[in-house]
Amino acid sequence: MTESSGLQTPLWRAIAVFRIAALVYVAVLVVRNVGAYERPVLAWPVLAVMAGWTVFTTYAYAVPGRRRPPLLIADLLITMAVMTASVWVVGRAALEDGRPTLAVAWHVAPVIAWAVAGGRRWGITAALAMGATDLMVRAHYDQAAFTGTVLMVLAATAVGYLVGLAEVSQQRLERAIQLEATTRERERLARGIHDSVLQVLALVKRRGAGLDGEAGELARLAGEQEAALRTLVTGRSSEHQDEHAEADLMTLLEPYASATVSVAAPAGAVRLPARVAAELAAAVAAALDNVVRHCEPGTKAWVLVEDEPAEVTVSVRDEGCGIAPERLAEAEEQGRLGVAQSIRGRIIDLGGTVRIISAPGQGTEVEFTLPRR
Repeated sequence: MTESSGLQTPLWRAIAVFRIAALVYVAVLVVRNVGAYERPVLAWPVLAVMAGWTVFTTYAYAVPGRRRPPLLIADLLITMAVMTASVWVVGRAALEDGRPTLAVAWHVAPVIAWAVAGGRRWGITAALAMGATDLMVRAHYDQAAFTGTVLMVLAATAVGYLVGLAEVSQQRLERAIQLEATTRERERLARGIHDSVLQVLALVKRRGAGLDGEAGELARLAGEQEAALRTLVTGRSSEHQDEHAEADLMTLLEPYASATVSVAAPAGAVRLPARVAAELAAAVAAALDNVVRHCEPGTKAWVLVEDEPAEVTVSVRDEGCGIAPERLAEAEEQGRLGVAQSIRGRIIDLGGTVRIISAPGQGTEVEFTLPRR
């Protein structure tokens, strides 16, 4: 079943209008031909059922949550029952002579409803079922009898195809709206960041460029963060990224290996979607950065990658000073969101989990687990 979208609403309204117009046409035919029916007194209860069902479905299909198989199946069965009642009301001999059934034209409405709700396959299924009922009621199989069924199948195919196009158009429109909103928000953030953070980083880089020691290292780091931040706010890093492409996680993690950081991984490549691999590598980088900032110089750290069929697990362990139990909550309250956003936020957005095991003086282990999809 396709999801109901704003583009489907006019189609459901058109079905309601068609059903009402078909009912009026049926009423006119009944009034004109009732005298020739085999059991004319039964025509009025059947017409009343058709009118009541028309009113009910008009209101029922107006609510997207009710456009489900139970209502669609009931619509099809009741319409088929009305058509079958023509055998007793109109009479078998009159039907074989070409007199229309009681559901003439009105029986097309549930076929279109099935096509709108479920696409071409659902519509064709309903058209074939309704066509088979029509042929059995008429009890003759000439060219004129088959024409109605063929027309219903063609109508269901066309409507189902249009509904598919409408769904694709709706999805593309929603993506375009999201992209426009994201672009505007990035531009707004870029203006604020350019007037504050980027200018400060650029100033630190310029003032410390010619200095030695920690001041020079601070200037270099400020320059790297300025370049990364400019790339982020301008969106250049993701302009040409293919969301379906894959990347080897190890090619992103191996550059972090150093005299103090050991990276252990399976012998083969660890393939992940490119965006997922990049976000996971960024979370690992944030965890290693915390080791550099909060532990003694030269503190050892280990990165372990486990590639399993159902999930990928990456552990970052260090032998540093550890984290007090309440420290993470205090840092988040103070607006320092390194763990909350750079680490935990990234992984949770990808559908994974983060487990932090630490105690003062016993080091820290941060474990990222991402399920494969």
